Amino acid sequence: MVIHMLNVGKIEEGFVLDHIPAGKAMYLYRHLGLDRRDCPVAIIKNARSNAMGKKDILKVECPVGTLDLDALAFIDHNITVNVIRDGEIIEKKKLDLPKQLVDIIRCNNPRCITSVEHELPHIFYLADESRQIYRCRYCDVKYDERDGEEFPLG
Repeated sequence: MVIHMLNVGKIEEGFVLDHIPAGKAMYLYRHLGLDRRDCPVAIIKNARSNAMGKKDILKVECPVGTLDLDALAFIDHNITVNVIRDGEIIEKKKLDLPKQLVDIIRCNNPRCITSVEHELPHIFYLADESRQIYRCRYCDVKYDERDGEEFPLG
């Protein structure tokens, strides 16, 4: 039996996003805007995991304050965020669902003020944490992820 080891270099400053459900790394890559940034990113798909069976991992080398943790928590709050400085993990963050989302998702209600007043920020609040339901701050319409083709706004 031959075991192949994968060696992905150490990063000096940035994040390691761990416990991503298998197959979801590319979704996160696009929706966190990493495809539009000039920073090194390593995507590890289908890594073995005792807890999950298989998982994906993203390693992002960028300044620590530049990753939108609210967007990440909205996408999947079960992901672990390892914060890296000087090549070492300085913090492990468990994400909570954000109480409010600003310019992360859009209101698709044609009667919402945001469909007329384009400069207004799209603000959603967490209406039901157990069912992960967000509602528009202006018109109270529930966000439906099936309408989320344009996610994220940025």
